Amino acid sequence: MTHATAEARPADPAAATEVFYDGACPLCRREISTYRRLEGMDRIDWRDVSAAGFDAPDLERDAALARFHARRADGALVSGAAAFLAVWRRNPRLAPLARVLDRTPFRQGLELAYRGFLRVRPLWRRVVS
Repeated sequence: MTHATAEARPADPAAATEVFYDGACPLCRREISTYRRLEGMDRIDWRDVSAAGFDAPDLERDAALARFHARRADGALVSGAAAFLAVWRRNPRLAPLARVLDRTPFRQGLELAYRGFLRVRPLWRRVVS
């Protein structure tokens, strides 16, 4: 029996291929910068929605600035906790954790935490900048 290499394995349909983030937010920029340095993240198209000329056919700029969004390999556009899980699935070390957390009770808890963060995000933006 032969073992398939990581490159030969089928792509995870729930892994991010495109990420939409607010590049005008200092906290968001730092987080994206951290993600981009991780293994596997070079396969993601990182899209700064605050940049002039931003255009995505199925995502309005205001919606993209309000929440973190990602397009998965299966074409689905997801936001919030689901978007973070899609990004984590691209990294070999984070992918197992993402697969475990991408279940209803955990995903709902992560989404609640993300919504809580969104409420304090304006304050964090001022502190971090």
